[in-house]
Amino acid sequence: MRPEVVAAMMLVFTEHFGNASSIHWFGQHAKSLIDDARQHVAKLINAETAEIVFVSGGTEADNLAIRGIAESQKTKGRHIITSQIEHHAVLHTCKDLEKQGYEVTWLPVSRDGLVDAEDVRRAIRNDTILITIMHANNEVGTVQAITEIGKIASDADVYFHSDGVQATGKIPVDVKALGVDLYSISAHKIHGPKGVGALFVKKGTTLKPTMTGGGHERNRRSGTENVAGIVGFGEAARLAREGLINEMPHVRALRDRLESGLKSQIEFIHVNGENAPRLPNTTNLMVDYAEGEGLVISLDLKGVAVSTGSACSSGSLEPSHVLTAIGKTPDEAHGSLRLSLSSMTTEEDIDYVVGVLPGIIERLRELSPYYKKV
Repeated sequence: MRPEVVAAMMLVFTEHFGNASSIHWFGQHAKSLIDDARQHVAKLINAETAEIVFVSGGTEADNLAIRGIAESQKTKGRHIITSQIEHHAVLHTCKDLEKQGYEVTWLPVSRDGLVDAEDVRRAIRNDTILITIMHANNEVGTVQAITEIGKIASDADVYFHSDGVQATGKIPVDVKALGVDLYSISAHKIHGPKGVGALFVKKGTTLKPTMTGGGHERNRRSGTENVAGIVGFGEAARLAREGLINEMPHVRALRDRLESGLKSQIEFIHVNGENAPRLPNTTNLMVDYAEGEGLVISLDLKGVAVSTGSACSSGSLEPSHVLTAIGKTPDEAHGSLRLSLSSMTTEEDIDYVVGVLPGIIERLRELSPYYKKV
């Protein structure tokens, strides 16, 4: 977390600890802090404050969006359109709905990880109730043509949800221009606290709550508000909005420096999704003849934290569903590394990785019987 976020949250923990639903001064002051945070989050994605629903994170936001629409629209239809490279919060939610009698069309992606908007158009049926396509992929960083898909959804009068957890704070996000009805975001992806996020719900969207109780968040998400987390989220959103212009071009330059430095020193290394629009902070490198788990462990011993797939499933031995969807074999997927940068990443960090990774790969390749035959 950014130091400013920690400072804002500490004031809530120690001084402004009231329940925001209470009518006494302590509660009303806490409510005013939430209102301020809601404004900052709304401004980050060009939404109205009343369209922001605070939840526990991106996973709950995705669940609320997809299940909320599925339940509210089931008399109209039970068909949902999504892609094969969605985050597990979307993927597993849609698979669960399939077990409940909903039909899901799983759109393929190109070798660069892009959904063809025309595939979305062709998949729409009379009983289609929801399209859910992520804004940017969490493993390879490819950015989808959300505006184009949004227009297709609008023309067909179908609700459109996008998982924007990875995109928000990394690239400009304007929910009005994108044409989305629902948009998921998470605080910890923009240097805020873990365990808090938000769902943008466009005014007029019919959404059935998945949690009931005291009717918090305009009856869309019950539960006593996590005031400290929300305040931290708001401060992180304010800083992220200010940093989009100044910080992200620098992060992109660092990412490019990392990729070019490694490619200049290592043979048989490729950037997954290199030819597609990508987030400035994410790179996914496929290293031939080197096992991914060995790379992760060796880098960890050098103080470098990377993953071979999405961080949420890094304990899995299954190859990344994203990498197999873009045409990689299981072996290629296991040999791929995801490296994430931030505004706090330095040139020294990049140069350190460029300095240690070639030697690690060389040692691991010496153990590979396939590499020696090349």
